[in-house]
Amino acid sequence: MKIKPLGERVVIKMLESEETTKSGIVLPGTAKEKPQVAEIVAVGPGGYDDKGREIKMEVKVGNKVLISKYAGTEVKIDKEEFTILKQSDILAIVE
Repeated sequence: MKIKPLGERVVIKMLESEETTKSGIVLPGTAKEKPQVAEIVAVGPGGYDDKGREIKMEVKVGNKVLISKYAGTEVKIDKEEFTILKQSDILAIVE
């Protein structure tokens, strides 16, 4: 199944966070923080805000991005987990 977001929304797939700390301590799954770096898998066409100004999409498929900690809506499609969020919830592109 393919996901095509509407408006200024993007679909991201969270990247796995490291399982060991810098000092070498291995963290169990329950102790890890939610990752904030994700890869964009689909981008909407853009849209207009409530004042009629055009919202241009500044990200593209394949970008790695830093997102707000609790942003978006998590969905599960074909046994894979994705998050759908607005472009405004993306904090930065990671290069």
